[in-house]
Amino acid sequence: MERDSVIVGIHGLANKPPVDEKTRWWRTAIAEGLAGTGPTTDPVFSFAFVYWADLRYDTPLSDESNREPYRPRDEAGAPQEGEAASAITAKDALAPVYAGIDRIEEATGLTLVDDLILEHRFDDLWHYHGERRFAREVRDRLAERLRAYRNRRILLVAHSMGSVVAYDVLRTLEREDPVLRVAHLVTMGSPLGLAKVKLKFEAEHGALRVPNNVSAWTNLADGNDIVSIMGALDADYAESDAGISLVDKRVVNDFRRLDGEPNHHKSYGYLRTPEFASIARAYTAAPHDIGAGAEGIRAAGAEPATARQCRATPSRNSECR
Repeated sequence: MERDSVIVGIHGLANKPPVDEKTRWWRTAIAEGLAGTGPTTDPVFSFAFVYWADLRYDTPLSDESNREPYRPRDEAGAPQEGEAASAITAKDALAPVYAGIDRIEEATGLTLVDDLILEHRFDDLWHYHGERRFAREVRDRLAERLRAYRNRRILLVAHSMGSVVAYDVLRTLEREDPVLRVAHLVTMGSPLGLAKVKLKFEAEHGALRVPNNVSAWTNLADGNDIVSIMGALDADYAESDAGISLVDKRVVNDFRRLDGEPNHHKSYGYLRTPEFASIARAYTAAPHDIGAGAEGIRAAGAEPATARQCRATPSRNSECR
């Protein structure tokens, strides 16, 4: 690992647990995946989390209301890289149907089906597209974090709606801060194939393509994840000006809720897949490579909350106290 590497994550739809807890669970899921696919059982990496749920929700998700806390997987059920959950998945059955709808919506500019999906299933994304202040505040949090690490090698991990925010921010930074670069963008459980999302991107940024400030882009999707039902994204997003292509990978998201019901969209399940671990390993270090001073403490745990987050929700950020 290069000592200046950092993994930056941004979460997706719906209310979340408090920022320090959510940060810890993301980091633990990444570490679990790394430990399951390599020689290092205690991987060390620098991790920074972009939390924006407090911009939409007055209070974090409580323990009593959380049906999906992070839990380690059963070792016996750990998937292997490239393993498919089943021969025919929800995506295999429904993607062709949506593809036809998608073509009609893009051709006409009328996104009635997507509007219905976004308003009733992806409420946060509906508001993101409709409320400029909310969208600006979410984007600012990610842009500030990326600028803070502009001199480091960044792996940007964006889940669900976070991938929409990431694409918007990266295309904007192309124009406003062209020197800033992201070494690898990983999107997971992403709605970037929705016609409504693509039309919004085109209206603001022009033709769909890999952002020019990204050196690699990998899109991970479980075959039963309904949010990424549109299928592969590589046909929608052209190469960057430097010839960088989007790479789609189908993975197995094995996360289960407390009642045992599977959730093929959950971030923790994606973060511990062998496909993600194989990417993240380049951003880790052996424990002896990390110093014992302030740099080592920071690299081994979650990054401090931003000043903006502390001002907005000081009681929810242990780093603010």
